[in-house]
Amino acid sequence: MKAETLTVDLGTETGPFHGGASGTLYGVYGDGVPSRAVVEGMYVRTVTTKAQDGVQHPGADALEILPSFVAAGGKDVYIYFPDLHRGFPYEWPGATGEEKLATYLERLGRQVEQVRTLGALKSHVVYVPFNEPEGNMFGTGEWSYDGVSWHTEPGPFFAAWRAAHHLIREIDPGARIAGPNTCVLYPEVRGFLEYAKEHDVLPDVITWHELSSPDEVRTNVAKYRAMEAELGIGPLPVNLNEYAHNYHLSVPGQMIQWIAAIEESKVDADMAYWNIAGNLNDSAVEANKGNGQWWLFNAYGQLSGTTVRVTAPHPNAQYTLQGVATLDREKRQARVLFGGAGGSADLVFEGVQPQVFGTRVHLRLREIPWTGQLGSSAEPLRLRDIELPVVDGRVVLPLTDLDEMSAYQLLLAPGGNGATCLPPSVSWRATYEAEDATYTGTGYSKNGPEGSPSAVDRFATSGGYHVGGLRTGSDGVLAFDVEVPQDGTYDIRIFANSHNQADLVRESGPTNVFLRIDGEDARELLLPLGYKWAVWGHTDVRAALTAGPHRITLAAQGPDLGVTKGDAVIDKLDLALRDDRRPDLYDAEFAALAGGARPDYGTPGASGPGTAVLPRGATATFWVHADRDGEATVTVDLLGPGEGLLTVNGEQTGPVERGPVPLFLAGGINKVTVTGSSPRLVLDRLAVGPSRGLLPTSVTPAEQGTTTGTAKVTGHPYATGGKAVDGIGRGPANTLTLTVTARRAGRHALTIRYSNGEQAPSTHYNPDPLCRHADISVNGAAPRRVLFPTTFHFGNFWDLSVPVTLDEGTNTVTFSADELPDFDGATRNPYGQRSAYAPVVDRVTVTPLTAPAQDS
Repeated sequence: MKAETLTVDLGTETGPFHGGASGTLYGVYGDGVPSRAVVEGMYVRTVTTKAQDGVQHPGADALEILPSFVAAGGKDVYIYFPDLHRGFPYEWPGATGEEKLATYLERLGRQVEQVRTLGALKSHVVYVPFNEPEGNMFGTGEWSYDGVSWHTEPGPFFAAWRAAHHLIREIDPGARIAGPNTCVLYPEVRGFLEYAKEHDVLPDVITWHELSSPDEVRTNVAKYRAMEAELGIGPLPVNLNEYAHNYHLSVPGQMIQWIAAIEESKVDADMAYWNIAGNLNDSAVEANKGNGQWWLFNAYGQLSGTTVRVTAPHPNAQYTLQGVATLDREKRQARVLFGGAGGSADLVFEGVQPQVFGTRVHLRLREIPWTGQLGSSAEPLRLRDIELPVVDGRVVLPLTDLDEMSAYQLLLAPGGNGATCLPPSVSWRATYEAEDATYTGTGYSKNGPEGSPSAVDRFATSGGYHVGGLRTGSDGVLAFDVEVPQDGTYDIRIFANSHNQADLVRESGPTNVFLRIDGEDARELLLPLGYKWAVWGHTDVRAALTAGPHRITLAAQGPDLGVTKGDAVIDKLDLALRDDRRPDLYDAEFAALAGGARPDYGTPGASGPGTAVLPRGATATFWVHADRDGEATVTVDLLGPGEGLLTVNGEQTGPVERGPVPLFLAGGINKVTVTGSSPRLVLDRLAVGPSRGLLPTSVTPAEQGTTTGTAKVTGHPYATGGKAVDGIGRGPANTLTLTVTARRAGRHALTIRYSNGEQAPSTHYNPDPLCRHADISVNGAAPRRVLFPTTFHFGNFWDLSVPVTLDEGTNTVTFSADELPDFDGATRNPYGQRSAYAPVVDRVTVTPLTAPAQDS
């Protein structure tokens, strides 16, 4: 079968790179969930979220997320004003349509007045007065204005739009307003535009939802642009403020197809909110980790220059190979993101100009794999790093073994300068589906099919099926027969899920199973929890394997270890062989460069095709992954003289040193920035390796602290020593105070192991877990408020790190909490959507952010 061809024409530019696909609906819960590094590194451009103090869902209040979102580089916050209300359709109060609208407009005016108090931040606000009006507030249901759809009689909606538009502009003449926010681009939108133009109430941004397919994105945006031209309107900015389905979200190979269509259309778009708030629509894991989808958007956000024409083998057809590409002449780089089909393909570059790239090019191919909705991911895998000649302006890279669930990144730069090509990230890997494994014992079930092109409401699952049976009372054993090519230490990754609200799981918490290799080396594993069934995370272990066949089993019983409690499903098992001695490498020429930093490709022996040259004040930013919170060995490789400063997650760590340095990295995503502090600093790469044990840590179990009021030590099987502290909060009388130790004064990471299983009642398909918060005071100083995302059960513990300043010797750390009021400081949420409690605290680990220079 002939390989398909994806052609990138570097000679045909299609406009400035826009970056609009990285929007999110309800993706930000509050400052810290997700972390600013996760938001900034995903290059989130727009957030659509509920009106401040709305009761549709917990968290994601517009005016609370606004400051931190803008600080993380965000452009606009779109306020879904109807989400002030419960239910869908919205339960807006009033006996008649006139009463409903009058009360609604009164509250709308109050919100605009609140926005006016925010100073310069209000320029980032866009009002969305109505959401899906045709089937909701101006539809035919019991909660509608008058029971008549605007499709039949548009007058009431048009009048309401006009009233809302006038009210907003009367209070804030410079406000931006978006609409009509229909669930699709109905033909009736033309009538809305005609009315709005005639009455001078046109939206500043045109919005509708594309819960359709990428091919319809291109078609409908073109249809709307034609409508504008016919009516003499605009062109106005467009935001497709809900796009993609459960089957697509989290899957890089699916999402790149949407990204390509949205970028080609040069519009903004926000991923749809089908599940929980605060995880960037199944991109973020915990507070500070990213999955495969996060890394796709990280790569997308670093595109620069102009987009160029990409010709797919099946243009504008979903579930086929699609891509987006840019050319940055100043950087002398081209970047391509592609995916959506498995098998083989030829990636063809045309119009490769010698004045930009020379006669030989350096190509780096990286894979961004699917790691589950709730499975964290390391940086993309380097597959190939090679140099090829340019022949008649053309370069062809044959591709094999493409995975339809993965996306791929290709970086193209000048070659032929003696650069060092890097080896692949992984020597060997293989996948084994659970439905193909052997099951013995009771309780077996093969579940599926899950998500597919004909069932986009269901979740993506490797192979479409998964296996159940490992649960309380079972004697089941799931056996994977594997074969590995050589002796070595292998990564074993088990994709699994337990629904946190299932009966057996609600009772026990994370499901435990027992892994054996060839019947030996039994070890207990905890499998990941999720907000629904078939929402995949992964549990990772390492094992030494000899070359040849092996049997890896997961069992519900472990002699001398115990029995399974809970209920789990297994999707697949992945095996990978890595070189433990090799650090993770991040080349500077491919980093995010700013302030006058530029790539240089003339240095023989550089890692990759080149280096980055930083004049004074210029920066190179790397998005660095760490497996866990704790020490890592970071080396900034420099070439020649020059000086710089190093910053990690906003914390200055001091001058750039020539050699390995121990630094604290947060588990997940870290923003590492090198800033030039001399006239010229030549930066080759960043290398990140394992800890050398140079940062002294101290661990304090919460049970050793002092509790007051309702805070008390309680039993938790998976907490340190089986105990943790619960009941912190609901007022300042209920606290936990720990005494922690620092070897020297200065900045430290306070790594808090915690759990949070609180969930609010929901009126719809979205589960509504709550973020809890703790006000953390160090040595009696003013407290810092920290949000803790759900861990899906009070018996399931995660880590979250907070930077603090400690004195040498002993320090006190006090945790307290109380229910937070609404924006007005007086009223409170009536539906239990703002927790009054801090999380359950298991232990606190103290680690210096850096070591003294002599210890490095």
